[in-house]
Amino acid sequence: MAESTLELSDSTFEDDVLNADQPVLVDFWAPWCGPCRQIAPTVNAVAEEYEGRAKVGKLNVDNNPKTAQEYGVRSIPTLLVFHNGEVVDQVLGAVPKSELTKRLDKQLAQAA
Repeated sequence: MAESTLELSDSTFEDDVLNADQPVLVDFWAPWCGPCRQIAPTVNAVAEEYEGRAKVGKLNVDNNPKTAQEYGVRSIPTLLVFHNGEVVDQVLGAVPKSELTKRLDKQLAQAA
């Protein structure tokens, strides 16, 4: 995991995501998931690129089932974009970096 990527958990989710003062991209993943491993470098690259403008975090669904269940995550990877404590966008599966940056850019533009 990149230094700028947050490691999220059920106990830190509220502080790190719901109470964040900037958009947050959350990657719901598990170590055994092939597509999750495939998209991990992309998520880390987005975290580095958006450092200071948006947060990027990863939540292991095996270790943190409460939050995953709360947001209806049924397949992984699921990436949710939060802004002001609300889910504002969703991406399912391993997608190109441009798809993730497009979603974050949209939220940053609305926040400006």
